[in-house]
Amino acid sequence: MRRSGAISALAIAAAVVVTSTVAADGSPGRGDDERAVEQALHDRQPTNVIVLIGDGMGVQEITAARYYQGVRNKLNVDRLPLTGFDTTWSVKPAPKAPYLPDYDPDSASTGTMWATGVKTLDERISQGPSSAIDVPGRNYESVMEKAKKRGQKVGDVTTAELTDATPAVQGAHISLRGCQGPADMTACAKETKDVGGLGSIAEQEVDNHFDVLFGGGRNRFTQTVTGGTDKGRTVVDSATRQGYQYVTDAAGLGKVDSRKPVLGLFTPSTMSVEWSGPAASTGKGNAPATCVENQRPANEPSLADMTTKAIKLLENRRGFFLQVEGASIDKQDHATNACGQIGETVAFDKAIGVALDYQKAHPDTLVVVTADHSHTSQIVSEDASGTGLPTGYSTNVVTKDGQTLTLAYNTAGYGGPGAPPVATPPSQQHTGAAVPVWAIGPRATDVLGTNDHTDLFHTLGG
Repeated sequence: MRRSGAISALAIAAAVVVTSTVAADGSPGRGDDERAVEQALHDRQPTNVIVLIGDGMGVQEITAARYYQGVRNKLNVDRLPLTGFDTTWSVKPAPKAPYLPDYDPDSASTGTMWATGVKTLDERISQGPSSAIDVPGRNYESVMEKAKKRGQKVGDVTTAELTDATPAVQGAHISLRGCQGPADMTACAKETKDVGGLGSIAEQEVDNHFDVLFGGGRNRFTQTVTGGTDKGRTVVDSATRQGYQYVTDAAGLGKVDSRKPVLGLFTPSTMSVEWSGPAASTGKGNAPATCVENQRPANEPSLADMTTKAIKLLENRRGFFLQVEGASIDKQDHATNACGQIGETVAFDKAIGVALDYQKAHPDTLVVVTADHSHTSQIVSEDASGTGLPTGYSTNVVTKDGQTLTLAYNTAGYGGPGAPPVATPPSQQHTGAAVPVWAIGPRATDVLGTNDHTDLFHTLGG
């Protein structure tokens, strides 16, 4: 379990080092950082919790976004005064504990870690491990479900399908992440409502009566429920029967109020990316090019807009818990789309700014920023000279400093030892590196040092 109660001497020392370093260089914001450290050292539960997940946003991904924006222009994430690292390993199937580690996890297992405090199998949503992937494990209550029981308002916001792994870990329990809607339950036959189970991820998210659900994935919720009270209705119909306001675009989002819960499904699948740019190619890659920004359709709210609205809807005297995911950092990393990846990281950083502005006005709020797992992109080859580039795929983009930034993708696509990669890059792979964790607010010192993703569960209020 993560350190709690009296803050350890090591944590205090680390906090002092942070403050002293800021003071020594005379940089702006010295007073803010000192106050943030003092606040974090108070061992009390926060009134509000905002956890922001950059899917696949390892050190290289956040650094690429920082460099693209200009090395002298700080990101919002750089405003967070306390930083640590979390390990993210999952476990392999086994008849009983101890379960052997899987060093390169997926979003379902890593999300389950901070949501429930439990290590589990890849592809599993807030269920414990078992002897095989087709054998359901024990359901574990999520930190957001616990907050709801305490009488707090709760919200789940993402740019992915709402039924994708990271948002799902807070509001569903199922053995395989692919069982997202009633029509997707073939692999989860033992967990359908027809046989007395909780049903698909979409059904469970609605049945959990969270106050705010924003994201993509409308096609999962327009599927027909096959068992229980709402048999024959769509999941959207089930939601409206249970009192949800239902909206499908940015204009509709602007009109909802806090009197009833809100289900916002803004696209049929994953929401649109913010930026576009040159495709990855083999070897040295393309001639350096600038990313094309502002590509998101006007009818889709930005992640920052969804975060702003969610906070307004959730704010109340008893406090709230909000999870926000920048999902397509990961998806564009898989696709070797450097501009898409950087643009999604920048958009996620704007949502971080919304959370930090709220925290500054409400210091009883804990804000935690992290990634579910690390990913494939690597910053290589200064100025794209081509010297020493690894065999694989790369993209060259011109930063706002007027310099070339080369991102290489080399975790998939080889035909064997010595063989060149195929022309069209296949989906790249996650990596097992520890991920950064940033925090501000009550209990923020919990993130200092190197911990495990399961420890975040306790920091967040589990």
